Amino acid sequence: MTAIKELERAAAPEPPEPPRRPKPARMNPADVLRVGGSGLRSRPMRVFLSALGIAIGIAAMVGVVGISTSSTEDLNRRLQALGTNLLTVTPGQNFSGGEAHLPEGSVDMIAAMDDVESVSALGKTSAKVYRSDHTPVEETGGLNVSAARTDLPKSVGAEIVDGRWLNAANSRYPAVVLGPKAAEQLGVHRAGDDVKVWIGGRWFTVVGLLAPNELVPSLDSSALVGWSVAERELDFDGSPTTIFTRADESSVNDVQEVLGATTNPENPNEANVSRPSDALAAKEATDDALSGLLLGLGGVALLVGGVGVANTMVISVLERRSEIGLRRSLGATRGQIRTQFLAEALLLSALGGLGGVLLGIAVTGGYASYQGWPSVVPVWAMAGGVGATLVIGGLAGFYPAVRAARLPPTEALATT
Repeated sequence: MTAIKELERAAAPEPPEPPRRPKPARMNPADVLRVGGSGLRSRPMRVFLSALGIAIGIAAMVGVVGISTSSTEDLNRRLQALGTNLLTVTPGQNFSGGEAHLPEGSVDMIAAMDDVESVSALGKTSAKVYRSDHTPVEETGGLNVSAARTDLPKSVGAEIVDGRWLNAANSRYPAVVLGPKAAEQLGVHRAGDDVKVWIGGRWFTVVGLLAPNELVPSLDSSALVGWSVAERELDFDGSPTTIFTRADESSVNDVQEVLGATTNPENPNEANVSRPSDALAAKEATDDALSGLLLGLGGVALLVGGVGVANTMVISVLERRSEIGLRRSLGATRGQIRTQFLAEALLLSALGGLGGVLLGIAVTGGYASYQGWPSVVPVWAMAGGVGATLVIGGLAGFYPAVRAARLPPTEALATT
């Protein structure tokens, strides 16, 4: 009996296996891009306006960073050309509160210091400069007449645009070199033996015209005469009022610490030591503060663009419920629906980000060209702009994508 049962069991057919549910097809990256792009192409105007909102925010941020970087690059180039090793010494106040005086031999004492490359000085006089002897005395125009040493251009980087600088020969005679603002105000457009101005009750020949000087802007509105003729003709007492010192680049701070005591050993507190390049750096710091404000405004604009993306995607889910239901009925999973709408949000943000970066580069290039700066847009700013839009787009599109994925197929198909 046992053998018969075994034969019957072997002859009986095996029960069929239960049908397996087919695995949902996976969407490769190309499919995700294609499906996401088709959703954007169906609403071009809405996509354009949403991308424009993001582009404005990114353009503002990239433009501010680019303009600030271009300005800094221009400042660095100017400082490199002018030199950051220039130190100036001016009189401070004495114990009684009055203006102190620098010793007449202070220039020679500074020149004897180690690590000092060059030194020169200006001495302010009480004389005024006029275009002619018929000009009313009270119409000074705010122009200064200063005594200058013949080695001044080497120390301050002064450049002559016409004529020549004071030398050992003409500095003893009534000769004057005019700064650009002084020359413009006096109506002097060239240097020459026949071009004269009225200083201290006599005519001085204009032997040279200066170019604008950024490190020492006071030279622009000055009339500069020789040291000896100033003492002889303009009642100059021979005491320098500004001493310019060029120090070795590696020893600027060391020289700056002892410069006041070297200038006036008896009263070192009566000598003020400064670094003109620090004033330019301070101006740049002020510009950086304004750039920070503009960056904040750009961030607000970017946030508004993100809200626009979220609004566009939420409306897209509401309008396309029948499409969602049809895709779910044909076998699309929740994950695929979620991926589709998230891809649309990211593509929309990427369009805005790339457009904003290009617009920001154009704005930076145009403004830098107008200002005569080198145009510099950091790579991190461009990459950060696109990255920020993708983050904003991902966050803005996450909720609409989840909402679309959770929509029941029957409810979606019932929607007309």
